[in-house]
Amino acid sequence: MDFTIRAAILEDCKDIMRMMSELTEYEKIADQVTITQKDLEQDGFSQSPFFHAIIAEVPEQHKTKDGHTKIGYSVYCYTYSTWKGRAVYMEDLYVMPEFRGKGIGKALMSKVAQLGRASGCTQLSFTVVNWNKTALDFYQKQGSMDVTSDLGYHYMCCSGDAFQKMANRDC
Repeated sequence: MDFTIRAAILEDCKDIMRMMSELTEYEKIADQVTITQKDLEQDGFSQSPFFHAIIAEVPEQHKTKDGHTKIGYSVYCYTYSTWKGRAVYMEDLYVMPEFRGKGIGKALMSKVAQLGRASGCTQLSFTVVNWNKTALDFYQKQGSMDVTSDLGYHYMCCSGDAFQKMANRDC
């Protein structure tokens, strides 16, 4: 299938938000989403962006029944590993269901890795829900390892009231 991968632009935020909604519905966490399209626009396309994104796009002749040509995306940011140095973190990798199995997910993931390597990164990291065997298999086929089982790490998060309470503590 003919498709292109390109850097996202401000005008893509509406489609990124649409696909993010599809992803969170699939992962059964749609009720946890608090960001808006305006947040995406500000956080990803300001003078100092907090994240970067790429888009998978198909030509008009392959558009969806709803008329979409933007059919996949990845959101990523740069982090730092005190063991390995520069790293790229892939927050989302999504391809609309009717376009899966055509190499688009691989191309998106490879592009994130290429962008990371060009920025001096030595690793790509991400999380995946433990019940999504299809995604786990896909990532392992790409050479990724499950550090939860292989290295015994747990990904932790402090958010909501706990985050606010922590941020309000005197140091």
